[in-house]
Amino acid sequence: MHILIVALHRPSKPTGVCRHAANLAQCLADTKEIAKVTLIVGAWQRHYFETFFDSEKINLIDLDIKNSALVRNMWFLFGLPKLANRFLPDLVYMSFPFPFLRSLFVSPVVSTIHDLYPYEHPEVFGYPNAIFNRLFLKQCIKNSDGLTCVSKSTLDSLKSYFPNLHLRKPVTVIYNYVNLLQLNTHSLKHLPIHELDSFLLSVAQHRKNKNLDLAIRAFSWSIKNKYLKDTTKLVIVGSNGPETEKLHQLINQLSLEEQVLLLDSIEDSELCWLYQNCEIFIAPSLQEGFCIPLAEALHFSCKIVCSDIPIFREIGSSSCTYFDLQGDPVRNLCQAIIYALEKPLKQASKELRFSKSDVAACYLTFFAAIARNSQLRVGFFQRVKARFDKLGIKSRTRSTSKVKSYNQ
Repeated sequence: MHILIVALHRPSKPTGVCRHAANLAQCLADTKEIAKVTLIVGAWQRHYFETFFDSEKINLIDLDIKNSALVRNMWFLFGLPKLANRFLPDLVYMSFPFPFLRSLFVSPVVSTIHDLYPYEHPEVFGYPNAIFNRLFLKQCIKNSDGLTCVSKSTLDSLKSYFPNLHLRKPVTVIYNYVNLLQLNTHSLKHLPIHELDSFLLSVAQHRKNKNLDLAIRAFSWSIKNKYLKDTTKLVIVGSNGPETEKLHQLINQLSLEEQVLLLDSIEDSELCWLYQNCEIFIAPSLQEGFCIPLAEALHFSCKIVCSDIPIFREIGSSSCTYFDLQGDPVRNLCQAIIYALEKPLKQASKELRFSKSDVAACYLTFFAAIARNSQLRVGFFQRVKARFDKLGIKSRTRSTSKVKSYNQ
């Protein structure tokens, strides 16, 4: 089976969407059922992706186009179908809800829904971007042959905004694959931190829903009230975003320039080291569709403190210490940190939901079903057309897709 994965995305540095696409490409390529994975990225993303893979099955294609919203969206609408029809994969996989025209594709298209932010938290994007993102999400959902959601929480949100969607097309939940398992974790060459330093860790892009300002305020309160040593640091790993300037202003306001480190570009091996050596991993988000860093922190047996939201309960279960976002969230987070520091360390999670084999099996099963459904539709329209032709009636049915068979 040949899968074409579309991972063209604005950021030049790895984000959750990039990591999701890269992990899935490697996950699928490691199975015997997949003969080839074609991965489409932007030229500005190539460095991350080309150092990620070790499989000859993966064909990385970087597009030399202007990295602007208009150019990217025009390419999704018209350039992508041309490219996909040239390769004729068994299935096209959208790693993010990109705008596209289904009628231009020969192969069936499956899209992943990470969250419903354009509906639930439009302020994350600002206006008018929120309006366009909502239109793109709605159009992608409508045109996809099937949809995967990264969590049950995301599926619940999807059903609340599109109540009868599951009756019209296949929709399923497949968790993200966590892939930080075989990396060398001894390199600190580029990290502004010493091996003996005590530090708290948070991994998130600088967006409003990530609630990083709360982590900084709680850290400051804990230092001032002697719950943490003066030498303790707060390390925040994540690419710059709409909240970056506000975070810098808050750090300066609280005089934490030497203690709060904002790292926007580190190697995966360095990230692994941070997971393995942090005192506490903090996830203070207001809303998430999934949270790859939380799943990674679980794998590395971090002591975890996170906000009490449905998706974190779904991922973390009893392995995390939760704090309430209502009332006094700063004090609530501080108390949770103190409690977590006193808890005994747990062993690494062996959750099958996030394992390579389980995730690969789920995707292969879903992709095979979509491919078969597409073939059945093609066969149906071909039979109808043949019947019309036999009766001498000119049919006006739309052109249908020819999809390669899936051999398990």
